[in-house]
Amino acid sequence: MLRALIDALFSKADTVQYPYGPVSLPEGFRGAIEFIPERCTGCGLCVRDCPANGLELIRESREDFQLWYYPARCAYCGQCQLTCPRGAISHTNDMVLPTTDPEGLAVLLKTGHKNSNKKQ
Repeated sequence: MLRALIDALFSKADTVQYPYGPVSLPEGFRGAIEFIPERCTGCGLCVRDCPANGLELIRESREDFQLWYYPARCAYCGQCQLTCPRGAISHTNDMVLPTTDPEGLAVLLKTGHKNSNKKQ
């Protein structure tokens, strides 16, 4: 017991300085979604494989679709990134900002031919 106490006194602290210092995220941390609209074809594989229903595809025809992302539902598991055959969706090391209105966080990631920015 005495040995463990001496080791603890002279070793580096295990705690972090956040929020008073920079946060050190582990390798492989999955944070906010990064989306490249030009790569998305609206295939829906990301939506199909999302276990948390964090993505929604609203399709009117093959070319007319909307891809919505709901950060409050997202489990940040990375399944959408693994599933996307064109690499249109991935996770970054950025933290998702807190909010008091989780349903108001719906983000329109891609619109097919229509230029609508509101969910109907």
